[in-house]
Amino acid sequence: MSTRVIPLLLAIIASTTAVHGSVPIIVNTPAHQRAVMNLCTDASDQLRKGDIAGAKRNVDAALAIDPKLWPALYLRAEIFRKEGKYELAIQDCNEALRQYPGCVEAALLRADINVRLGKYAEASKEFNYLISLHPRPVTLARALSDRAWFQATCPNSSFRNGQKAIKDAKAACSIMQWKDESMIDTLAAAYAETGDFDPAARYAAQALAVKGISAQDEKVFREHLVLFQERKRFPVSQ
Repeated sequence: MSTRVIPLLLAIIASTTAVHGSVPIIVNTPAHQRAVMNLCTDASDQLRKGDIAGAKRNVDAALAIDPKLWPALYLRAEIFRKEGKYELAIQDCNEALRQYPGCVEAALLRADINVRLGKYAEASKEFNYLISLHPRPVTLARALSDRAWFQATCPNSSFRNGQKAIKDAKAACSIMQWKDESMIDTLAAAYAETGDFDPAARYAAQALAVKGISAQDEKVFREHLVLFQERKRFPVSQ
């Protein structure tokens, strides 16, 4: 689902710059550090608005200053994913994690890309491992929701498990106090996978009702609502 990535990167950047002793952001001067982080912040905003070209320019500029800057590597991986350049995206995820092993977002992105590449066992293993780490609540919610989406919609039916998806999605929604529209939509998909289409449609409608959702999310959620109202789950290809 194209709209569920880019989660809270600005908060990650802000928190890591506050503890630079433990995070390998290496630039020559404080002015350079501010410059690259501003470029990453701008790129993240542009990605959320769908300005891929603008985000790429800012990320390239940040990496020209510091080729090992993990937030920029993560953002470039996001750009590559959107462009369908999956192997390049995984390379940047791997390098971001090498520079900062605590970048759970990069690992989640890698899992998402592995799903797209049909590497379902690798993706499942990554989701399970990340959740076992018990990361900070917001990141844990994202990991649980991503695993729930995988369990509810994986093209390979052998990796689907609607009941586990419901459990994960409910936990994610609870952590986020039922304010995250994508996680609520994931819960809808989980119910649909079990064949329980009434709550699936209800939660899809709840996701649509969240204030401030993007036009792109609204379009996707409406498509899901129609699917569930027709008492259909996401199709399988294997």
